[in-house]
Amino acid sequence: MAVSASLQCLGLVALAALLLQTAVLALSFMHFNNVLDTMKQSFSSSSVSCLMHAELRTVHGLDDAENRKSDPCWQVTQQLHYRIEKTMAKRFQVEMSTTATNRLTGVLPALTPGVHGPLLPKIAAHVTGIVSAGEPEGSWSSRGYLGERIGAWEGHRGQSFLQNMELRGGELLVPQAGLYYIYAQVYFRLPSTGETAGEAGETREEEEAQLVQYIYKKMSSYTVPILLMKSSRSACWPRGQESGLFSLHQAGTAHLQPADRLFITVSNASTLEMDGRASYFGAFLVG
Repeated sequence: MAVSASLQCLGLVALAALLLQTAVLALSFMHFNNVLDTMKQSFSSSSVSCLMHAELRTVHGLDDAENRKSDPCWQVTQQLHYRIEKTMAKRFQVEMSTTATNRLTGVLPALTPGVHGPLLPKIAAHVTGIVSAGEPEGSWSSRGYLGERIGAWEGHRGQSFLQNMELRGGELLVPQAGLYYIYAQVYFRLPSTGETAGEAGETREEEEAQLVQYIYKKMSSYTVPILLMKSSRSACWPRGQESGLFSLHQAGTAHLQPADRLFITVSNASTLEMDGRASYFGAFLVG
């Protein structure tokens, strides 16, 4: 009987200890949840307080930055500030790019037929050589200019075009006063000395060919054409059976008046290669 009573007492003590431990764990869990909820509410309210009262500015100065790093609001405000700056910078870049593109599109003149610009008049021309144009005409003594004038250009076929400009007798007619960009290129094919026999061939082999291109302006109020630009080079006559190929290109700006005419003259006109892809002439209004 004594042993049975001892076992019952021991069981009761163990059960009481288990119940006590369970109660302690339940109380600890409830306390932990209360503390966690309190921390969440505190953090939420402090974050809102940061956004409502803090200045969204980057901290200036190393000492000030070090002091504010211990503030819970510091990282929140800095991250938000970084996101705002990044978004605004990206939007500003897109808007500025669009504005600049629209501005350039409106100001630059159109050089391609059918492309319209809203601000400047569309005045441009690009004329090309004609293979069967025949011999150039004119000289300094009879026409008042150096070289021989190229009297035939193509203005409507191939890569050539006329946009509010006229082509008359190998001359481009200027319709409006302004600053024009003018350019020209001519292509020479010098025959080889092997194609010429005898003493004439030996003399030509020792000489140099002086290739010159002139761009002239003719005014209605002045009888003598005015030289705007010239380009030149010296080339040796080729030997053997192959021809020598040489090109001259020049470009520049000039202020022109209505009814002014532009034309091209060259030296050694008999050696001119009037392929439209090699010899061409043009102008367009720039301001």
